[in-house]
Formats: sequence, structure tokens, C-alpha cells
Amino acid sequence: MNITRENIDTLNAVVKVDISKDDYSDKVEKILTDYRKTANIPGFRKGHVPMGMVKKQYGKAVLIDEVNKLLQDALGKYLVEEKLDVLGNPLPKAQDDLDWDADSFSFEFELGLAPEFEVSLKSKKPITHYKIVADDKMINDQVKHIQKQYGKIVAKKEVAEGDEITGIFKNEDKNIENSTTITLDKFKGKATAKKFVGAKVGDVITLKTKGLFDDDHDLMNYLKVPHDDAHGLDIEVTFEITEVNARELADLDQEFFDKLFGKGNVTSVTELKAKIKEDAEKQFVQQSDQKLLNDVTEYLVENTKFDLPASFLQKWIQTAGEEMLDDAQAKEEYEKSEKSMRYQLIEGKLITENNLQVNFDELKDFSKQMIKGQMAQFGQMNPTEKELDDIAARVLSNQEEVKRLSEQLTSQKLLAFYKENANLKIKELSYDNFVKEVYGS
Repeated sequence: MNITRENIDTLNAVVKVDISKDDYSDKVEKILTDYRKTANIPGFRKGHVPMGMVKKQYGKAVLIDEVNKLLQDALGKYLVEEKLDVLGNPLPKAQDDLDWDADSFSFEFELGLAPEFEVSLKSKKPITHYKIVADDKMINDQVKHIQKQYGKIVAKKEVAEGDEITGIFKNEDKNIENSTTITLDKFKGKATAKKFVGAKVGDVITLKTKGLFDDDHDLMNYLKVPHDDAHGLDIEVTFEITEVNARELADLDQEFFDKLFGKGNVTSVTELKAKIKEDAEKQFVQQSDQKLLNDVTEYLVENTKFDLPASFLQKWIQTAGEEMLDDAQAKEEYEKSEKSMRYQLIEGKLITENNLQVNFDELKDFSKQMIKGQMAQFGQMNPTEKELDDIAARVLSNQEEVKRLSEQLTSQKLLAFYKENANLKIKELSYDNFVKEVYGS
């Protein structure tokens, strides 16, 4: 066997594989001999079928199968030995005139080669790394929310702002009859809320469903209508008030602090607010980090310049899926996925050059930390090391879970690398202002 390569340019090459009779004949002969021992052909006893007949019936199929196996194995080894960084998979060149009756064969494969490029994180303009803080308004609102949550429920006869109203939504035509509890701030318009203020237990209020809530999906929850009916529902419903309750705010005393955080862990309103601020800002870190990851990814894709073997990749895309694509479809798919391909190459280079690969011990520790966090949510605060090891072993026996966890850990490693090496500027702002600046709402 002989393998040669012709580089068309820096991104494209053709590999030629020459296979001679010596490469496959012994294997083909052995398979046909085994076939002869077991062949069931009318007129001959098993094991006594003439070899000529076996070759005539099975010879070409066995030859084609063995040559293809030999070809794929040789090509795979060649790519590894030559350390060729290829994109997609080698594409066989069409050979309409291939003669399977010949003794030797030649096959050609097109290769798309990964480009050479450099990656720099030192942008001229710094990338914003947001630090989201819990401002006084958010903290005070959260304190009040917790006081309400743990406060005493007081029954009332008349509705006022801030009360919880229990009642029954009804509409006979649509077979709506659902008991629910709601607060006035759930309604979209002030006019609707005004209808309730001053109303008493037993009163029936008529409402229009169109524009009743900010999101039509709320109709599914409060009226129990199907999803398809909820969108654009425009009918009249009645709401009969069956119960009105106010929540007295819980006192900010030591009993309250102990109930929330355990005995003696928080001893003042100042400490309570500090704890709320700390917990809230821990949750904000994930959103801030995701934004940074997205922004650095965007910067790298836009500012790391290299060419791709576009024609080759479009040809490869045509045959890579379950269904064959035509030229136009393949071009469209390539254009949709080009950005992702570029980032995969950039990410791969960063990981290799900076030793950010994930090893098994890291993956095991990472999975154990996740398992520990999940167990804590169900009150299991101190699992043994053996319990964690056993669960981690089960998780890591699932290849899909291994892939998912590897991707998460790789993202964490890249994020830490970006924080240390990219040109960043810290911008501190409240959560509301972060949402406005990043998402425009």
C-alpha cells in the first residue's frame, strides 16, 4: 500500500491511496475459505462446495468489503501519523470507472485543512465585565417580601391595596370555573385593580380577559384555560370574592432571624441586609459571567482572522446529515454554522496552547461538587465521600453526562482564563440597570 498527499493550497489537499493485491488477497482468501465451510448451496454437501463457485457467488462482495475496511483504516492511521488537523471528514472523489476485477486500486480523498492563525485577547478597546450589585431598593424590597412571606395572615371583609384575594373565575360558555388567589398587582391595568378596592366578600366583579394580564399565559394559571385558548382570549368572566386576607409583616426580631438563618447566625437588621445582599450578588455572578463569556466569544470571532476551506466544507455538509442536501442548501447551512466553526477552532487553540484540557480527576471532582449541591437542596448537607464517589461513578458512566459536564467545566476554565488575560474593565451597576443596558428593557 502506498499513500501520497498533494497540497492544493494551505487549506485543501488530496490524499491518494494505492492498494495492491498483496494488501488484501490473504484476508479475502481466508474469508472465502470460511464461507466454503458453511455455505449452503443446493447439490453440494456443506464444506464441499467448489471454491470456484464460492468465489463466483461471494468473491466480489468480500473483496469490496475488505478493500473498504483496509482503506478506512489506512487513511485514519495516515491522518494521525502525519498529524493532519482536518475539518469535517475526508471526502472520496467520485470514480465512475473503478474496475473491481483489477488486481490493484487507487482511491483519492479531498481534505479540508484547519488554518494556521494566532489568537490575541489583548483588545484595543476593553471588554466590559459587569459587576452586578444589589442596591438599597432591591434589598429593602426583599426584606419586605420575606416579612410578608413569614407574616401573619389576617382575614378581612373588604379589599384594599396589597391584599390577597381568593375567589372564583367563571364563564359558562367556556366552562371556566376556577378558584384562585391573586393580588391586585398581577392585573395589567390600574382600572381593573380599582374595581376590586373596596369590594367585599361575596361581591361579583365582571372582567374582560383581553389585556387582563401582562402575559396571556397567566390566563392558563388563573382561569385554567388551555394554552391555545389563552392567546388572544377575548371574553367576559366574573370573579366572585370568597376570601380577603392581609398579611401583617413579621417583626424583624431575633426569633425571625433565627427562623431564616439558624440560631445566632444573624443578630440585627444590618446583618440581615448584608446577608440578603451577599446571597443576591452570588446569584448575579452567573449572569455577569455568561455575559462576559458571550462578549469575549464575539470579540474573538470578529477579530481572529483566518480563511476556511469553504468549498470543501459545503461539499462535506451536503453528505454529513441524514438527508443529502443540494448545493444551495449546503451553502445556507455553511453560512449559518460558519461563526460556530470559527469559534470551535479558536477555542480549541486556546485550550491546547494554555493547557486548559479537562482531565478525568477534574471532571470527577466537578461532578461531586454538583452532586453535593443538589443533595443540599434536599436537606442532605453532609454526604459521605463514599456516597459522592458512588453517585459520581454512575453519572460518569453515562457518555452524554460526561460530555455535558466536560463542556461546563471547559467553559469555567475558559472564563477564568479570560478574566485573567483579556483586556477587561469592571463596570458596577444595579441589576435593573444591568438589564436595561444589556437587554434594552
